[in-house]
Amino acid sequence: MTTLPRGLTAAALSFFASAVLAVGADDSDPPEPTETTTECAEGQVWDDKSGACVKADSSSLDDDVRYRAARELAHAGRYDEANIVLAAADNPEDPRILNYKGFVHRKTGDLDAAMTFYRRALEIDPDYILARSYMGQGLAELGDMDGARAQLAEIRARGDRDTWAYVSLKQAITASGGY
Repeated sequence: MTTLPRGLTAAALSFFASAVLAVGADDSDPPEPTETTTECAEGQVWDDKSGACVKADSSSLDDDVRYRAARELAHAGRYDEANIVLAAADNPEDPRILNYKGFVHRKTGDLDAAMTFYRRALEIDPDYILARSYMGQGLAELGDMDGARAQLAEIRARGDRDTWAYVSLKQAITASGGY
């Protein structure tokens, strides 16, 4: 088992995270802007089939499209719009949908709601490392370093140490003084 050196700095962690992102080890890197964030009005999502923006609850969209659009909007800081898209999901219990509901709530400061969504996502898919990472980051924000480190250990136990999810959680713990 390889461990990061004890004196690893935030800059080094950031460099390592960038290297992992460059490889594209998982779906954790922020999405590139698409027509959803550049062309569509609030509550709309780009529909490749029609080549136009449609309402998030349009029957022409599936939850994969909604997930990608909500993720893109959330990473662009457009949380209200991301919530509209997430609320339109056909399967609100999809762990990806729950995870991004948690992400949006965490980013808007509602950490209690965020934790509820992360827990639900992990009840459905305990191996969903991105939910573990985001949950751990929220726990670090709350000052629960033991909880954050427990999520980091869960990610490592699942063999996902070389992912952005692991590195970003480790960085959040380090930045919070908990490692």
